[in-house]
Amino acid sequence: MQYLKLLRPSHWAKNLFLYIPLFFAGEIFDLNKVVEVFIGFMAFSLIASSIYIINDYNDVEADRRHPVKCKRPIASGAVSKPMALVFFVLCLLAGGLLAWYVKPKFLFVTGIYFVINLLYSFGLKNISILDILILSTGFVLRVKAGGVAANVAVSEWLMIMVFLLALFMAVAKRRDDVLIKTSTGQEMRKAAAGYNLDFLNVMLALVSAVIIVAYLMYTMAPETMIRFKTYRLYYTCLFVIGGLLRYLQITYVENNTGSPTKILYKDRFIQLTILLWVLSFYVLIYLPTNKSFFE
Repeated sequence: MQYLKLLRPSHWAKNLFLYIPLFFAGEIFDLNKVVEVFIGFMAFSLIASSIYIINDYNDVEADRRHPVKCKRPIASGAVSKPMALVFFVLCLLAGGLLAWYVKPKFLFVTGIYFVINLLYSFGLKNISILDILILSTGFVLRVKAGGVAANVAVSEWLMIMVFLLALFMAVAKRRDDVLIKTSTGQEMRKAAAGYNLDFLNVMLALVSAVIIVAYLMYTMAPETMIRFKTYRLYYTCLFVIGGLLRYLQITYVENNTGSPTKILYKDRFIQLTILLWVLSFYVLIYLPTNKSFFE
């Protein structure tokens, strides 16, 4: 069980972003492409797990001082450092082979993800602001990889929205690190020295405002209306704003944004807003235009 935990399978949910281009292209029921993206999903997940392993390997001492991360397999001593390196190599090789099977270009995109995150693990994560930009770029690369695997075009708007959303969550997570430092006196990461609550609160407000404005512009852009054959996409802003406000509530009121993945798994309000948002786009994209729920 500890060896499985080392791979952080719960974090594989992030790699569902690979399916976003296929969904918005209106081809989510194309079985061949769904299978192709699933293989890509497994490849990306294994490569991401290799990064998690090497990150835990490097951060073992800092993790032991963290109230939650101290329970990770390497930090707790459940998995030895030599065995962790063995699993790192196995995950990297298996992920690379699967990525090559999907498409050489897919391997290229996942390779960029691996290199950037390896550099992140070996030092770039200690540079404030750059650390959250790299984390956000990782989600953009997931979407790009999904488009490559499914052989569908990825719009600039989609890339921008994914980047902004990931940036928003990364800032909230850094805020949680600062709160832990304030309450325990322990600095969880070196990059935290470049942040304080005032700065992060301003960043959260700024990024959330930009997300809402950018999403409104996306839904009302002429090319978007032509592509989806409706001008009523702005109705879906209700779910985006609702989800953002709930995340801000968790951040400011509950002070509990240590893991965006855990929030996704546990928070019913956010789950509901995501479900309704997906359903609304499903109706717009997959139902006959003249029978649209919004018409």
